[in-house]
Amino acid sequence: MLIREAVDDDITTITAIYGHAVRHGRASFETEAPDEAEIARRRLAVVSLGLPYLVAELPDAGVVGYAYAGPYRPRPAYRFSLENSIYIAPDRQGAGIGRALLPALIERTEALGYRQMIAVIGDSANHASIRLHARCGFVHIGVLPSVGWKHGQWLDTVLMTRALGPGDAQPPPDGR
Repeated sequence: MLIREAVDDDITTITAIYGHAVRHGRASFETEAPDEAEIARRRLAVVSLGLPYLVAELPDAGVVGYAYAGPYRPRPAYRFSLENSIYIAPDRQGAGIGRALLPALIERTEALGYRQMIAVIGDSANHASIRLHARCGFVHIGVLPSVGWKHGQWLDTVLMTRALGPGDAQPPPDGR
């Protein structure tokens, strides 16, 4: 499996993976799948900040998953914290793709000097994502119960965090 930066040619596959998650899953709280132009715009917004947007590629199947990190919130005090997203093609889930993508994402964001990664996991029944994040060093910090309505049911959001690099053990690089 090759983990690499996403490129423009990956947009069609990324759109299909995410679209399936939106239409059939509970991990994303979007209710309408965005088109390729919107996915391309979102990717550009991430990479224009110098943040990683990765894909997992298999020789026999092409792109089978993707992960990226974006700003957790826009206010300046949050500038060392990121939120991660990870999606795997439905026919490749459970095959270790997430276990390859998430550590690569963590490594790249640590190298950039970020200090905290936050996972906002859609649906407390999303055991696979919760386990993946726990295996990668994330700790459970809370549940926002019934904050989303999708597919005819109320859904929770699970919050997990992981320190990046030295975390909060020392001041940020800019000292402010």
